[in-house]
Amino acid sequence: MEQKIILFDGVCNLCNGFVQFIIERDRKAVFKFAALQSDFGQAFLKSHNLNPLALKSVILIDDEKVFTQSTAALKIIKQLDGFWKLGYIFVVIPPFIRNGFYKIVAKYRYNWFGKKDRCMIPTPELKSRFF
Repeated sequence: MEQKIILFDGVCNLCNGFVQFIIERDRKAVFKFAALQSDFGQAFLKSHNLNPLALKSVILIDDEKVFTQSTAALKIIKQLDGFWKLGYIFVVIPPFIRNGFYKIVAKYRYNWFGKKDRCMIPTPELKSRFF
């Protein structure tokens, strides 16, 4: 069975908002989630030789493929219910341009959107979708 797992910065308000946005528009529960700070997230980063301290990208694990930054975000919205999937059209913009904007938002996300002291705790209804 193909698994789609989203790794996100668990203390970032923007990232948590993105996860909530996805949950509300993922009626088929295609995605599962894990904070980059979680044991699962840290083990994944280590096993893929990624810096465990580099928490500046959403990561999509789509079966055996790994996507980061704007490509991950676009592949995620492509799977959502409703007209959101139309946003995938931005994939035609070269990645170096898309990721340039992505990196600016990632760099200033705590300043602009704030951060929590700890990772979000899923509700009992959503617990099965989190690692």
